[in-house]
Amino acid sequence: MSAKDILKTATRALRVNKGRTVLTMLGIVIGIMSIILVMSIGQGAQDLILGQIQGLGSRTIVVHAGRQPTGPTDVTSLFADSLKERDVEALKKKSNVPTLESVMPMVFGADSAIYGNEKYQVTIFGGTELAGKIFDISVAEGNFVTSDDVASAADVIIIGSKVKNELFGIESALGKKIRIKDKNLRVIGILPKKGQVSFFNFDEAVLLPYTTAQKYIFGIKYFNELVIQADSDATVSQTARDAEMTLRNMHSITDPEKDDFYLETQVDLAQRVSSITDILTYFLAMVAAISLLVGGIGIMNIMLVSVTERTREIGLRKAIGAKNRDILTQFLFESVILTCLGGAIGIFFGIILSIFGAVVIGYFLGQAWPTGISLFAIILGFCVAAFIGIVFGIYPARRASKLNPIEALRYE
Repeated sequence: MSAKDILKTATRALRVNKGRTVLTMLGIVIGIMSIILVMSIGQGAQDLILGQIQGLGSRTIVVHAGRQPTGPTDVTSLFADSLKERDVEALKKKSNVPTLESVMPMVFGADSAIYGNEKYQVTIFGGTELAGKIFDISVAEGNFVTSDDVASAADVIIIGSKVKNELFGIESALGKKIRIKDKNLRVIGILPKKGQVSFFNFDEAVLLPYTTAQKYIFGIKYFNELVIQADSDATVSQTARDAEMTLRNMHSITDPEKDDFYLETQVDLAQRVSSITDILTYFLAMVAAISLLVGGIGIMNIMLVSVTERTREIGLRKAIGAKNRDILTQFLFESVILTCLGGAIGIFFGIILSIFGAVVIGYFLGQAWPTGISLFAIILGFCVAAFIGIVFGIYPARRASKLNPIEALRYE
């Protein structure tokens, strides 16, 4: 028999029991749909995070206080006090880091902001006048922090759009004072609604001079991070090496294993995030693929039932000249058609759910969530579906092909 005849025969056999065919495909549909959905959401998360990393700029190097975490539960660096003002001054010296353009100390934390009877939990960022350039933010109303504000530890603050709405409503916030801890801070600027920027949601944050935050809010004399800008993309690696050497000299460290700080370029961070999201995405996809195993077993069972029901048909076909290969190919075709059709339907619904999921996630996050549907995921879905059809269809097909035609014709 030609491949065309075998395909027509297999398709006709599947149409005879439409209800059973649909129910058999259901496990494959759900499995492929789950894989597409998980991979899409994972890719969307990766695209979003990498976009936020790139928002810092390719010339950015972040110096974190404390040793590099050994895992996601290692939070010792959050309490490290290894980065001080003298480190900033040393980094600014051209003799130490010739390719450095700027360095900004950062402190951060969380506390309640109070205005009148209103109270709202905010993220607190202490930085300098460079924060606007580094994070690509500007005020919608009022003024930004200045170098004079930093030098004098001025009691000024810039608030995010949501903070403004929660504390002041429709009332003007400029010039008013809000209280954090026991310090009254005058609102000099309001940020536009922007959502997440480089891991920070400035809508729910406040920004003030780091000197003010250190002195009045956190009561510390160290920094959580230093944000360094190289003078060009080509000098990022050299800037990072020089900064690392300078800090080791400042901290009297000769053994790199004893570093009390660590540096990350945007390339380093992007690679680390990509690795983490890839591992998580593929792990979840494997979990979702368990339903494919169930679907494959269901297909094998139904194909075995089909072989039993069509025993006389198989015997008759063999009696008029059909070879074992023809019978095996026909039943294998039926299995693969079932799984590939289920795969196509699963891919379709997976894409629809991915788009819908991106909209829902974006709504709850307050920002656009990328729809990360890739051609790789679609091709993978088809390939997995075909593979399931072959693996779970081969046994029923071989069983059908080995039936004795005389015994098959006697079967009642």
